[in-house]
Amino acid sequence: MDHRDKNLRPAPADPQARAAALGGFQLFRDLDADSLADLAQGLHHCHWPAGTLIFSRGDAGDQLLAIIAGRIRLSLSSAQGREIVLTTLGPGEVLGEIALVDGHPRSADATAIHETTCLALSRARFEAVARRRPEVGLALARHLALHVRRTNFQMESIALYDLQARLVRFLLYALAREAGQGPQRRLALDLSQSEIAAILGASRPKISLAFGALAATGAVRRDGSTLICDVELLEQMADGDVPPP
Repeated sequence: MDHRDKNLRPAPADPQARAAALGGFQLFRDLDADSLADLAQGLHHCHWPAGTLIFSRGDAGDQLLAIIAGRIRLSLSSAQGREIVLTTLGPGEVLGEIALVDGHPRSADATAIHETTCLALSRARFEAVARRRPEVGLALARHLALHVRRTNFQMESIALYDLQARLVRFLLYALAREAGQGPQRRLALDLSQSEIAAILGASRPKISLAFGALAATGAVRRDGSTLICDVELLEQMADGDVPPP
């Protein structure tokens, strides 16, 4: 039994509650009640304390994790101990979805930044349902297409723009992943400046200066641990297409 198995617990006993929980995630949001109920059979809860390594690069890719609470960091590490942070994911987001398609080993490390709870959907269950219900496979295909678009946006930002524009585009990317509308948007950015620096390929002092420059323009301001973002001004400063919602 590995560290993941020890944290598995049955999902809510009520089938409707299981289906409703699954339907709250964007990946499954457009599925009908019967498809959700079918997928929800056999769901498990997973729970990890902060700092837990959930899975490592090379582990078996056998389940999707849908985050209910907490935050997970996806990263790559070298033999010399250097780490590249790919992204962080929070409530309402999923990870491991590629494993539902190819069953190949995990391509990155996943670590619980905070105490984290997820729903786990096995590849075997997904495949069984998708064979009977084509709309389930289409939902995953649309989700993966959106993921590719967002990844292209992120890679373009790192490769082609200076640090100020990279930070602006990073904030727009984070805003696009959250629900909300309006010219002034609140962004609960549960990342340290060191973690943002690792994502954007910069040093922490340079990220601090870039945040200061943004604040001076009025594009962002702090309200405790939350950023108040002027979306229109950020989009003007992005110098390119904004991320897909």
